[in-house]
Amino acid sequence: MIVAQRKPFDEIKSMLEDYQKIFILGCDTCVSVCMVGGKKEVGILASQLRMTMKKDGKTVQIDEDTVERQCNREYMELILNKLQDYDVVLSMACGAGVQLLADLSEPLQILPGVNTRFIGMTPRDGTWEERCRACGDCVLGETGGICPVTVCAKGILNGPCGGTNHGKCEVDSEKDCAWTLIYRRLEKMGKLDNIRKDFPPVGHLAQNHPAKQIHEVYKGD
Repeated sequence: MIVAQRKPFDEIKSMLEDYQKIFILGCDTCVSVCMVGGKKEVGILASQLRMTMKKDGKTVQIDEDTVERQCNREYMELILNKLQDYDVVLSMACGAGVQLLADLSEPLQILPGVNTRFIGMTPRDGTWEERCRACGDCVLGETGGICPVTVCAKGILNGPCGGTNHGKCEVDSEKDCAWTLIYRRLEKMGKLDNIRKDFPPVGHLAQNHPAKQIHEVYKGD
């Protein structure tokens, strides 16, 4: 399963400052098991935001719902029409769910409400597509819902590199350049200024694996 941690409340509030109609979408599978993004947690966050924004004198509309799995297209198609009535969607799913939602609902702004931390293995027959490295510092809100750490063969956070050729990756010419995809997505969203932002370098030598997370309620047991 995928384990995630909710972004700090102040960070979430800051991301939503410029929007009037906000929809919070939970995921009732992995992130509900680790008590981060299920129906209960989405309801609590929505209430916190309503109270805080009302206290700040802001008039906003905040609605919420939860789907079975945000990483499965069949579940997401049931709610896509509803989301188009909002200025922004705060996804409480893992990075894979955020990206599928961004794919299906572009050019609607999709923001990540959690940081995906690590992925638990569930061996079985099937096919999966890697879209999230569970880096623990989600930038999907700035890159149009496309993860440069995963989709770029070099994991470049400030791209593209000098090797991109007509929108293709120099490492594998059959693959699209991640930063070309990001540029096109941001252009559709009217957010091209995001491409100018610089992300700090990642300290690859300071890895902390295997990871461990304990919910606040269970600390000290």
